[in-house]
Amino acid sequence: MDWHSFSAEKTAQLLKSDINRGLSDSEAKKRIEKNGANELQGRKKISVIKRFFEQFKDFCVIILFIACIISFATGIIEGKGDFVEPVVILIIVVLNAVIGVIQEQKAEKAIEALKKMSAPTACVIRGGKTKNIPASSLVDGDIICLESGDMVPADARLISSNSLRVQESSLTGESVPCAKDASATLDASCSLGDRKNMIYSSTTVMAGNCTAIVTETGMNTKVGRIAGLLAEENAPQTPLQQRLGKVGKALGIGAVAICAVVFLLGIIRQSGILPSFMLAVSLAVAAIPEGLPAVVTVVLSMGVQRLAKSNAIIRFLPAVETLGAATVICSDKTGTLTQNKMTVTKICSYSGEIKPDSPTAKKILLYASLCSNAKEIKKGKKTEFSGDPTETAILSAAKLQNINFSSEEYVRHYENPFSGERKRMSVICSENGSKLLLVKGAPDVILPRCIKFLSSGGVMPLTANRRSGILRLNEEMAGNALRVIAVAYRPAQSINDSEEDNLIFAGLIGMTDPPRPEAAKAVSVCKKAGIIPVMITGDHIRTACAIAEALGIADKTTTAVTGAQLDRLSDSELAEKIGSCRVFARVTPEHKVRIVKAFRARGETVAMTGDGVNDAPALKAADIGCAMGKSGTDVAKNAADMILTDDNFATIVKAVEQGRGIYDNIKKAVHFLLGTNIGEILAVFFASVLGFSNPLLPIQLLWVNLVTDSLPAIALGTEKTEKDIMLRSPVPASKGFFSDGLWLDITLEGAFVGALTLLAHSIGNLVFGGVGGTMAFCTLSFCEIAHAINTRSSGSVFRAGFFSNRMMNIAVVICVILQTAVICIPQLSALFGTVPLNLPQWLTVIALSSMPLIIGEAGKLLSGRKSKYN
Repeated sequence: MDWHSFSAEKTAQLLKSDINRGLSDSEAKKRIEKNGANELQGRKKISVIKRFFEQFKDFCVIILFIACIISFATGIIEGKGDFVEPVVILIIVVLNAVIGVIQEQKAEKAIEALKKMSAPTACVIRGGKTKNIPASSLVDGDIICLESGDMVPADARLISSNSLRVQESSLTGESVPCAKDASATLDASCSLGDRKNMIYSSTTVMAGNCTAIVTETGMNTKVGRIAGLLAEENAPQTPLQQRLGKVGKALGIGAVAICAVVFLLGIIRQSGILPSFMLAVSLAVAAIPEGLPAVVTVVLSMGVQRLAKSNAIIRFLPAVETLGAATVICSDKTGTLTQNKMTVTKICSYSGEIKPDSPTAKKILLYASLCSNAKEIKKGKKTEFSGDPTETAILSAAKLQNINFSSEEYVRHYENPFSGERKRMSVICSENGSKLLLVKGAPDVILPRCIKFLSSGGVMPLTANRRSGILRLNEEMAGNALRVIAVAYRPAQSINDSEEDNLIFAGLIGMTDPPRPEAAKAVSVCKKAGIIPVMITGDHIRTACAIAEALGIADKTTTAVTGAQLDRLSDSELAEKIGSCRVFARVTPEHKVRIVKAFRARGETVAMTGDGVNDAPALKAADIGCAMGKSGTDVAKNAADMILTDDNFATIVKAVEQGRGIYDNIKKAVHFLLGTNIGEILAVFFASVLGFSNPLLPIQLLWVNLVTDSLPAIALGTEKTEKDIMLRSPVPASKGFFSDGLWLDITLEGAFVGALTLLAHSIGNLVFGGVGGTMAFCTLSFCEIAHAINTRSSGSVFRAGFFSNRMMNIAVVICVILQTAVICIPQLSALFGTVPLNLPQWLTVIALSSMPLIIGEAGKLLSGRKSKYN
């Protein structure tokens, strides 16, 4: 219900409560039994065990299970009892399931953080008596009393207020506390940030006091609706998960089809059921890249470590790669693009802007500082200010000019505090034995009370023309999204001479929450990288547009939209219009989620940055959510995929660069692994079709897939990020691994490896007599090492630096040693079905194995193709 559109009396009538006496204890008990406690509820909790087993529905996990079962079957049928490989595969399956469970628990953590924000106790009037009760016992219709420093325990309509100001930045995005007015009756369509007669759960009273009637509790409050959104919103699959899912399905279907064909061929040729089955098992093992999930996990983990050194903590591994695919970054304004700290940026006299160190400017700052209640706090050598952000900004500016505004020098005798109704504050202070009445407040309120103005030549009469000039100056400053404060004064005859009239206009102070110094550069880099930066804020549209234009987010070709305008657009209309929108102002949490989903409906990969409670649902709905570590709420952190520990928007640019490099490296690893798997498949398949003996045993294929495949693939994940990576366009989520002809490359390379393996098998049997299986096994393993080196760069690997990847050098040495051990050590030789090779046989294997690198380098030199990894 639109409680802000009703008077306090009408609200009490609708809620069947008494404004003066509140509810009776018996009535409150009935209501809490009917509506439940004033607490935030999440989804019905699912047990960890049930969550764990739900992870095994994934198609890729099913493929891994098939590989595990096949590996167990191979060990049992061959009677060798070697179950090392299936145990490794099983560990991979369990690890993937654990990662899935962690992701699903993020929403519950966000709910728990919201619960911690709820006020533990509340001051309530029941039956005419004031008492403190647990905040969870509040019901609609209760009368609550609040004062400065209290956290609001429920949504409520103000009954009375005295100079009340409430900090709602975590809910609305506004950095300045909102002045409240109990007497205001507003239009039903009024936006959340403008509802001056309402207070909301989990916000904080910064100044003043009030009484209010509770209108909503628990999940019906604004913060409760955010909790509901978090519980309902499912995090989308990352582009990496989608692509690997497609690869897994294709491999699985292909493996089943080829195995069926080979098994039928064996039966038709009367090769026997068991031999035909073993050959089909060999093909299935060859088709499934058992090491792929482990390789991807390790590569992503290394990326996480690199990002942590750059002040970005990744909470969900695939999020690293998603950053590189981001096409839109939706950023909250307050605290993310700006400093969340009001700062004086302009001081004006009657004639225009003046330097802050000029005598007139110093006088304006002094009088404004004396007419403030902010406090100076010294922490060692460092000085900080606490209180209202507007006043702390004034005191900070005065301190920069070495202005002494201490209470010892200037004694305050009287104060008429600021209120939303008066829009001004006044004090009487002593200065050099004389008394001054000092006033600061809204220019449109202060200026009509002035009859003179301060100039460099002294005090002059304030004519109509001068008054008009000052008003134009105020409008110009407000048009530049500055919060403008007018300062005036006059001599006071005594401490009782407090009438705020016949004043002398001193000047105007303009302040704003300034952009972070590094934000403009970060926005520029994003745009060069083909990423669209978008500002989403609960602040006023004029302020939002000014900041967006200063940062380069918006220009004359783009549009700005308010929350009210969003409400008039359907989801399809929003998705159509959103392409030109760069600024969204006065928006609610529901709006933010709609915006993110509208971008995603256009095929965009969306990153959302933010720090407030109001950002949490959109952080979770986005492809990747980035929360601020210092100023961010626990709710935002727990809903996000990544936390920026330095609260620096520019850190996300570094993360995007790392993400793109990681995507490149994962793509290289997939390229390498699938190329070698195709080689294995074709070698076994064509040996069957041509009537050859099986060139590779299942255990040999498992060895290749888990050892001589995986180690070089992991090394590919450590390749350095290419220098021009942030000048490329983002990779669309719909773009597969195999676009731009990469699939053809993989097929041809795989066919070449398979042909070399069959050639080694034939030479071993026909030329050297009876060592074809061992030579094929060695040739396949060493071909894959050469292929890994070839895959390091789309250009010449010698130009990139043949030994520049230290991890690849180590992987090559380890693989060569292990493969040689399998052949030369009798116990291992017996396990893997190999025989020792002599020097001519080893030289033949080396010659054949080096061909992928030689042919690959020649092909790169002749084609001069662009990278397949962008």
